[in-house]
Amino acid sequence: MIKKLLLILSVLSVGSADLLAQDPGFTQFYANPLYLNPAFAGTARCPRICMNYRNEWPGLNNAYITYSASYDQHVDNLSGGIGILATSDRAGDGTLTTNRISGIYSYQLNVNREFSMKFGLEGTYHQKSLDWSKLTFGDMIDRRRGFVWNTNEIQVRNKVQGIDVSAGMLGYSKRYFFGFAAHHINQPEEGFIQQTGVKLPIKFTGHAGAMIPLEKGMESYISPNILYQRQQDFQQLNLGLYFVKNQIVGGVWYRNQDAFIVLIGIQTKNFKVGYSYDVTVSKLANVSAGSHELSMQLQFECRPKKRKFRTVSCPSF
Repeated sequence: MIKKLLLILSVLSVGSADLLAQDPGFTQFYANPLYLNPAFAGTARCPRICMNYRNEWPGLNNAYITYSASYDQHVDNLSGGIGILATSDRAGDGTLTTNRISGIYSYQLNVNREFSMKFGLEGTYHQKSLDWSKLTFGDMIDRRRGFVWNTNEIQVRNKVQGIDVSAGMLGYSKRYFFGFAAHHINQPEEGFIQQTGVKLPIKFTGHAGAMIPLEKGMESYISPNILYQRQQDFQQLNLGLYFVKNQIVGGVWYRNQDAFIVLIGIQTKNFKVGYSYDVTVSKLANVSAGSHELSMQLQFECRPKKRKFRTVSCPSF
């Protein structure tokens, strides 16, 4: 019954003018920097590949599964970074699927010897599809035999697509950083029922953090962080702390009365992998089985950096 309810709600969220869609989110948002803020493109300078997997509420028959992969690097001749980001989100065990591919450019501005800024612009092609065969409706139910009848519901179009525009900015020094991003600035239409005016709401993101060394050389440090997101009536506030000791990374987070998050990761110069688990503390705790997330980053070598370039010092996960 819970599965069927989720499937119906997934369709309503894109087919009704009153219920609007919400972007999938990643717990390890710094392990997916281009998804968090397009201004992060090229911040590592050398080529970087990030891959992410999230299984949210697996106890509800894999209600939400999201994949993401990105590539970015700094290009001296462009005075900034370039990146490409691909995401795929499956809701309701694949009933509703959203695929997105984005091209990103970020411009770097060195304000002074200690502080730099980056400004990012993202263009996205998105496609959302609906598997009508997986939907069930009330008129299909027989009191004794269950779902045996054909529905009289009129089938809507099963695919919508369009162009999406996002932008962001990032300010940073060696010890602190902050950023702001606005996704879906043009609010593309995404309703399966034509001419309903259902648009994807703008998502606003603000994030900030600091690096506090515990010993000389930044081999060990803590990093308090805050993330705030708002999309239509949905709000999310994450408060957390990272602890780094050589190659080991740990983290704890609390997300607005919804989940308590723990993270463990391993990082080397060229490779990073992390796992996080969202412990649900809402009324879904007994049935959701929490959320699992895996991340992996590959950092490649490149030519020695120019003196004017400053990388961002921020958590890897």
